[in-house]
Amino acid sequence: MNIDFWKMHGAGNDFILIDDREGGFPADDPQLIAEMARRRTGIGSEGLILIQRSGEADLRMRFFNPDGGEVEMCGNGARCFARLAFDLGAAPRAMEFETVAGRLGAEVLEDGSVRLRMTEPSGWVLDGRLEVEGEELRYDFVNTGVPHVVLTVEDLDDVDLEGTGAAVRYHPQFAPAGTNVNFMQGCDGNTLCVRTYERGVEGESGACGTGIVACGLTAARHGLTSLPVTVRAGSGDLLEVDRREENECGPRVTLTGPAVYVYRGRWRPSPRQNKHF
Repeated sequence: MNIDFWKMHGAGNDFILIDDREGGFPADDPQLIAEMARRRTGIGSEGLILIQRSGEADLRMRFFNPDGGEVEMCGNGARCFARLAFDLGAAPRAMEFETVAGRLGAEVLEDGSVRLRMTEPSGWVLDGRLEVEGEELRYDFVNTGVPHVVLTVEDLDDVDLEGTGAAVRYHPQFAPAGTNVNFMQGCDGNTLCVRTYERGVEGESGACGTGIVACGLTAARHGLTSLPVTVRAGSGDLLEVDRREENECGPRVTLTGPAVYVYRGRWRPSPRQNKHF
């Protein structure tokens, strides 16, 4: 009748995490997930993450947006997944886990932060052109586990994040899956500032890990920064994007940042939901 969970956040991007190694969570019910993720009447989060057993890696991670739909992965969520899995004794400090986007690696550092080894970026489009509301926008695109458009701007405070973000997110160019939309500005030194319109959230995310990686790599490709690069998320948190040598695997893109516990709780489903339990 109850669901035990942990609430965590990665750079202000907050998640519900559930230990589902016994396989009892009804992942086929998007309405249940949406009700758990809803602010005020639910637990409230920007995503729900399941820790599951895997026959191919240490564990399997499944990620659901707050609308209940399952998507490929989430960088900030993956760091929280790794820290909780390690603290539960479900995985070693350096682990590998399955996602819909492919196999990821993570290392829980001594201070509790996590270095995440990402999937190889794909689908690059540099200096693309897109017509949005009668105006031509220059954009970059890369899939860093999920699809991301990067728009380079002069002033993050002056962007119409909700309006432009939604127009690009639903643009026919990226149908049917849509895309996340990142607004990127160069800040002091080798630092970027980023705000993200996230699909599934359908609004601004405090931070989007895969989007931060997309911005860091895009800026490096254009010669605006060098790796490693520090990225300040909309939440104000700092993350590091790098391309590190990973033994025989060669250089791999990494994202390093916080994975923070908020609280642990127990969710009691409404009468409609009790049929699952």
